[in-house]
Amino acid sequence: MTDRIVLAYSGGLDTSVAIGWIAEATGAEVIAVAVDVGQGGESLETVRQRALDCGAVEAYVADARDEFAEQYCMPTLRANGLYMDAYPLVSAISRPVISKHLVAAAQQFGATTVAHGCTGKGNDQVRFEVSIQTLGPELKCIAPVRDLALTRDKAIDYATAHDLPIETTKKNPFSIDQNVWGRAVETGFLEDIWNGPTKDVYDYTDDPAFAPAPDVVTITFDQGVPVALDGETVTALQAIEQLNRRAGAQGVGRIDIVEDRLVGIKSREVYEAPGAMAMIAAHRELENITLEREQARFKKTVDQRWTELVYDGQWFSPLKANLDAFIDETQKYVSGEIRLELHAGRATVLGRRSETSLYDFNLATYDTGDTFDQSSARGFIDIYGLSAKTASQREERLHGKPDLSGAGVQK
Repeated sequence: MTDRIVLAYSGGLDTSVAIGWIAEATGAEVIAVAVDVGQGGESLETVRQRALDCGAVEAYVADARDEFAEQYCMPTLRANGLYMDAYPLVSAISRPVISKHLVAAAQQFGATTVAHGCTGKGNDQVRFEVSIQTLGPELKCIAPVRDLALTRDKAIDYATAHDLPIETTKKNPFSIDQNVWGRAVETGFLEDIWNGPTKDVYDYTDDPAFAPAPDVVTITFDQGVPVALDGETVTALQAIEQLNRRAGAQGVGRIDIVEDRLVGIKSREVYEAPGAMAMIAAHRELENITLEREQARFKKTVDQRWTELVYDGQWFSPLKANLDAFIDETQKYVSGEIRLELHAGRATVLGRRSETSLYDFNLATYDTGDTFDQSSARGFIDIYGLSAKTASQREERLHGKPDLSGAGVQK
């Protein structure tokens, strides 16, 4: 029986050429797998037919938009997932769901190998292959660009020579990856980190310098997940899509960073994630009023480690599952409403309301009705500062009093 290889197929030039390129290089039959995670563009049927026209023996297509939104984007939101405090894991969270479907297709069609279009310099090769090895340990992985020397110039020449039904051009300077959670742009003139992004870099967001009138939206959360916008019930996918449109119109969610890649190099990346960044801002504020202080402090540590694991391709790892359990427990009271103003590139919290809030007006107020017993403060301070005071007394006993004569003197 002829070997079969499953290929992660986008419908673009590189993966269309890879179908025939892999078949010629390995002698195997190629099954193309296309997964819709909200990247837009052509229909799945169009992509499926192109794969067959380019030589695939089978084409597996999956509409995974709701699955991606509910099972990957929402956990990222609950973890406030921002790598280097900036990047909302746009590409990192799409790779495990695509890998899941690649493994399912390999098992369905009897393939022994999975192929993807990543280079040897990026994070995605790790994300795909670690996920595939975890879900299908019996499968091998290859990457035509990395392993079979398939360059873009070779891809264009191959497509032209074989008259493949795909547009070929050497003019597009950018490498773009997008889904419903956001859009990632790199390469081209952006590789010179002194260059600022030009307007043609952006697609999901309008220029915040020319923003329309402020847009105020109320997001209702249930256990850390948005369930309504302005009182209208929404699914996870609908919440992201609607906030992409509304926040994007205000230029919210533009990110330009030099990022520490898993492979050890620094890379300049430009992202657009209007809905994601608006929701993370709202979710963080709702946690501020519903999480107990020590719980909230520790969750920041968990969120950061969770984000690093996901960025590094460890979505299906045991530690990630352990951290998921902790995050799930923290979210049981993260329910309520956050009112956001979207304007000129910013998502600003205007109001918060929750039945499970820990904010007590009568404890917080300085006006009539204050129920806080201020007489308790003196004893608390004495005990709270006791260890530092004891250590200071030891220093004085052994070394004398510190010289404070110049303290606070401005010269």
